[in-house]
Amino acid sequence: MAIHELCSGTSQLSEPSGSLAVLAIRRERLAIVSTRNKLCGIAAYTQALERQLANIFDITVFDLDQYLLRSQHPRVRALGDRHIKDICRAIGSFDTVNLQLEFGTLGRAAKDIERRFRWLVAAAPRLSVTFHTLNRPPTFSPAAFAKAMITFNWRLAINIEAAFWRDNKLSSGIAKCLRRAQRQKPISVIVHNRRDLSDARHLHGFDRVFDHPLSFLSPVETESVLTHATRRRFTQIDALASDTKLIGVFGFLNNYKGFGTVVRALHHLSDDHHLLIFGGVHPNEIPSRASIHPYIASLFGEAHVDATLYDQIRGAAGSGLNLDIDRHLADLFGRHPRDLSGRIHFMGALDDGDFLAGMAICDVVVLPYLEVGQSSSGPISQAVELGCRVIASRTHNFLEFARYHPETVEFFDIGNHLELAERIAARRQYAARRERLHYTVETNKTIYLAANSVPEDAALFRQGRSRPVRQDVRVAR
Repeated sequence: MAIHELCSGTSQLSEPSGSLAVLAIRRERLAIVSTRNKLCGIAAYTQALERQLANIFDITVFDLDQYLLRSQHPRVRALGDRHIKDICRAIGSFDTVNLQLEFGTLGRAAKDIERRFRWLVAAAPRLSVTFHTLNRPPTFSPAAFAKAMITFNWRLAINIEAAFWRDNKLSSGIAKCLRRAQRQKPISVIVHNRRDLSDARHLHGFDRVFDHPLSFLSPVETESVLTHATRRRFTQIDALASDTKLIGVFGFLNNYKGFGTVVRALHHLSDDHHLLIFGGVHPNEIPSRASIHPYIASLFGEAHVDATLYDQIRGAAGSGLNLDIDRHLADLFGRHPRDLSGRIHFMGALDDGDFLAGMAICDVVVLPYLEVGQSSSGPISQAVELGCRVIASRTHNFLEFARYHPETVEFFDIGNHLELAERIAARRQYAARRERLHYTVETNKTIYLAANSVPEDAALFRQGRSRPVRQDVRVAR
């Protein structure tokens, strides 16, 4: 059965033929190599993937120990290598292997990541690699390097060269490893957007390429979340009126999330709009001996939290002027007129159930991310699956995602808080979804089944007489 026929719709799963008939009799053993670390979005996707594939594969997940793999200490790095080799010995007995690849989960140094990746590829009898980030080959800037050398800025010159070689290892080096492997055994690549699909095919030369957006929730799971999601579930907002308009942002507090844009937009919205921040500081970024995390402090600054009118007057006067006002008189001026402390609610770092419920109770889910080259995003996928009103910054990632789910995401330019405020205040651009999405957990299951099945020319593979025919596959609408 041709792969493009398999992917023409989910109905093919109910009437298997050819090699799929074997799966109906004996489920093949699938090893998923991924992190289980709850601090990583890859773990949440892997958990969802287990549920989706449970009835067609006998699944075992091999956890990538992040303590061992990300340590820079020589002794622990050696233990990280041993950890990967243990996984390699185990996966050799499986029918097929899927690697959920986010480069940082295999290590910090590029040479560690590339080495461990090669071991996993060599050990897998049949392999599919899910690229959560697909790096493009880097370009070296001779002009920038020469300028650094001429000005004796050795540190900058070293950093330019080091960054180039790191990016090269994680793009061209990884691709070269897979191209070699696909001559000897079935190798499939799964990406999450069509830009990466083109890069995988044209830049990297992969033969069997599949694309599908991240998918987490089945219709039954979606209904369960919506049924149990109420404002009463979150005690921090008990005092709010029932007609309060809730704006939600989601994820660990980090500069690239762009939450400050939403805070600035809040200044231009009526007082009945409140911002809920679902997330906290990432444990790996908890500052030592600091009274507050710098990013939280920056959000407080945007919201004028704990500021007074005196602070504004002194700031407007400039540091060059000496105002003859005692600081103790600041209280006479009262709170800053734009203090938003009563309209911003930090909901904390929550488990998956509360995270999804938080999306469901919000009138609008905002994803104000900066452009950082990401290929996919779990929160936007989950918000669309829940039928939320979604407003996202115009990043390549979100624009590519919207190609799979048209008329589900409203956009604003990165950092443009005025445009964001107008969009939030206006009626929603697209009506609430009534029809089922075209790309779902069922179509995602179809893709993973195809990517991890034996290609029709597998016999020629074993004889070493053929390479597979290139197949770029997406689910037909």
